[in-house]
Amino acid sequence: MPKTEYHIYVVELSKRVYTENWKFRAANPQFNGVLQCLYVGMTSKTPKERFEQHKTGYRNKKGHKLSSNLVQKYGMYLRPSLYNHIEPLSSRAEALKMEEKVALNLRRQRYAVWFN
Repeated sequence: MPKTEYHIYVVELSKRVYTENWKFRAANPQFNGVLQCLYVGMTSKTPKERFEQHKTGYRNKKGHKLSSNLVQKYGMYLRPSLYNHIEPLSSRAEALKMEEKVALNLRRQRYAVWFN
């Protein structure tokens, strides 16, 4: 059985998320409106497959929603230039750490960023 690989991905969100979602705005006090609003995630699927799941409001077999409301409502497209340099990761724990590292690094660059 092939080993699961995890990928980091970045979605550009409409800037409306900043004005319409107070949690997003509160998480990004450094944002000055110049750069983009982003969502950083990790997945065992391809970034493209995962983006499609977000946009369609994907639910698992038990009916639990496994997509981000922010991406479903505000997601515009993937930003491969912000994640293509990151090698696939071999564990979920590694991927979660990398997701946070990438998100915080983008925030330091003054993007507005959401991650779980």
